[in-house]
Amino acid sequence: MKLNLRVLEISGTWEPNDAERRAAWEVYVELVTRVSVVPLRAEEGLLREALSSLYSLFATTRDVLRQHGPEVAEPKRNGQYNFGYLAVAMLNFGIRPLLARWHPTLEDWENQRPADRSRRDHEQLWPQADEFRATLKDTRHILTAYADLLASACGVPNLLEAIPTSD
Repeated sequence: MKLNLRVLEISGTWEPNDAERRAAWEVYVELVTRVSVVPLRAEEGLLREALSSLYSLFATTRDVLRQHGPEVAEPKRNGQYNFGYLAVAMLNFGIRPLLARWHPTLEDWENQRPADRSRRDHEQLWPQADEFRATLKDTRHILTAYADLLASACGVPNLLEAIPTSD
């Protein structure tokens, strides 16, 4: 399988073994059922919940890597990628930059919430909300490329095609 994750400057080939396909399916299911690849519209949800959802992908992916063991990260011939490398790259280069910047920034704003204001109302007043949403959208494009790659590795159709997006 030829891969091209231009958003992270990863290109090459990946021929997944059975363990990698099973691991890819587990991470794929997590990706396509979260805000990671499903748009978060302005009137929906909380930005904190979006960050928490993305953060939880770290624990989920670590669990998948541990469960499937070294077989998903074995070196391959001709410099092919393996699931372990791609999963770690997704976390460290696809998700971590967003979390590193926005988690503490949003937390600072949350700590300023008056006791008589709801979390939702306070979050909607956050001056950086639009900038965060733009960054979330950029990250979603990166993670959608990963989801597409994982679906292909699993031999399943893209389950996201049924989801209408606004961008």
